[in-house]
Amino acid sequence: MTRTWKPGVAALAVAMAAALSGPAAAERLRTETADPPPSFDAPRRVLFGLNTRDAARVNNLLHNVVNVQKAYGMDNTEIAVLAWGPGVRALLKGESPVAERVESLRRYGVVFIACGNTLDALRKSDDDLLPGVDSVQAGLPELIERRLDGWIDVIP
Repeated sequence: MTRTWKPGVAALAVAMAAALSGPAAAERLRTETADPPPSFDAPRRVLFGLNTRDAARVNNLLHNVVNVQKAYGMDNTEIAVLAWGPGVRALLKGESPVAERVESLRRYGVVFIACGNTLDALRKSDDDLLPGVDSVQAGLPELIERRLDGWIDVIP
């Protein structure tokens, strides 16, 4: 017995197979990099802005940090996380829901910076920050100055 496929049925079968195979089977487009391509001498400089204390959003931001570093390569990036407002709490001893992740990312070259004005408003000092976290007097001017110096700022 010979089976004959009708064109509509064949197209439906192909579409269903593609849908069931999921994204792992689909080939993804590769992001084209701008000139100069990222390198040790010309790294992508990315500043992530952290302005929430919501644990899920803080974790999402840290996942984004990892994804950017993974995409370009650790030696081809300079990444900083700048926290201001409620985001500073993610960098405080005893309050941070992500202290271990901050320490881990620091080992991979990610710099963490807290807003000093927010620390003052919270009646906290640099001694209250997680080990290795830096501070600046004012967070948003730090973001502005880094942007003017060529950093890309991302606030997910």
